[in-house]
Amino acid sequence: MLKDAKGLEVTTDSPEAIAAIDRFVEQSLSYGNDALTILKAIEADPTCAIAYAHAAAHYLSIESNASWQQAVPYLEAANKYVVGGNEREQLYVAAITAWGRRDIRQAIAYHEEIADKYPRDLASVQRGQYHYFYQGDVQGQLEIVEKVLPANPNADYLYGMLAFGLEQCQRLEEAEEWGRFATALQPQDSWAHHAVAHVMETQGRVDEGIAWMESLADIWKNCNSMLFTHNWWHVALYYVEKEDFAKVLSLYDNYVWGGAWKQSCKDQVGAISLLIRLELRGVDVGDRWVELADYLGERVHEHAIPFQDLHYVYALTKAGRTNLANEMVKSMKDHAKVFNTDFKTVWEEVAIPAALGMIAHGKGDWEKATTELKSALPNLYKVGGSRAQHDLFEQVYLDAWLQADRNREALRLIEKRVANHRYIPSSQRKLAFSVSAA
Repeated sequence: MLKDAKGLEVTTDSPEAIAAIDRFVEQSLSYGNDALTILKAIEADPTCAIAYAHAAAHYLSIESNASWQQAVPYLEAANKYVVGGNEREQLYVAAITAWGRRDIRQAIAYHEEIADKYPRDLASVQRGQYHYFYQGDVQGQLEIVEKVLPANPNADYLYGMLAFGLEQCQRLEEAEEWGRFATALQPQDSWAHHAVAHVMETQGRVDEGIAWMESLADIWKNCNSMLFTHNWWHVALYYVEKEDFAKVLSLYDNYVWGGAWKQSCKDQVGAISLLIRLELRGVDVGDRWVELADYLGERVHEHAIPFQDLHYVYALTKAGRTNLANEMVKSMKDHAKVFNTDFKTVWEEVAIPAALGMIAHGKGDWEKATTELKSALPNLYKVGGSRAQHDLFEQVYLDAWLQADRNREALRLIEKRVANHRYIPSSQRKLAFSVSAA
């Protein structure tokens, strides 16, 4: 039995397997583009259970049917070989196995136990924060990181996770402080760059945000496509707020979609959300909807994360594939039936009404869009995603009121957005002034 770089025991006699595991954990924490290095650990020791569990976690994190199928043999091998493993390995394999069967609450429980007993296992902490994020549990995102801080005073990538947890809990000044600290300590911590970007976007510090992110952009070339495209998506949001739409389209074409792994769910979602924001501001996006929708057919019956489905149905509608969007909603309804009470409620009372509202908006049925989105918005956080990502749906809701000439209702929402320091496009600001002056 050997120890990894964190001093954690691994059931293997292979130094090569340990080196590959260490490399994988570093790549995971940094969102690097060499995660498949974990396969070298399996080659070095075909009986190393935690190496198989890491490989399964990598494929599960892609959140597609194809990647889930890729994870299956690694999960089977992990469970086969973990019988002779130590407690941490058994807990970690159990956590990833629970994820594989979509029992996210159980997966979180295992990651929390690992954080309590083995606080230096930062790969497990990162998985736990990921699950809390897609459960809409902002407090959980922060607390799982905070509990392991005392055991990891020099763990650079942990501070980026801390910064993001603080930002999600709206502790913005602390989030920026720790995000800057994390970046100074470990410049490759692109998740920390991202946490500071969230703070500046929330506070409306557009020019500062552009300067911060663009000064770090060269580092993102080492990231996987998810964080590479997502960090450029944040840059694009700043330019949306500046109403420099030519720049936004350039960023879309070169980085957000042009730099994407086009089969990636998360890359697709980022591209979709940016196109929606552009169209809400009257920008002609050309044939980009059709190009993007060509990659969405396999998503119709997937339902990995409800947050993603809300984007897919809109993109399919805008690309003229309403039949597929409607088929997806029907599939969502069938999918909801397989869950326990909590998840069933999220799908039936939040995700499905929101999906119907997004389709209605895409078709120009403004009244239906306002009705469906109004019922879903108060609990939309439960479908996963960040506040910056959720803001898209409020923008769509506001636009539906405006398009329906329900200006009084729109004004109330605009006033709320102003109070919460959310961005208001110039056309909507003019409306607010005209209505208030009437």
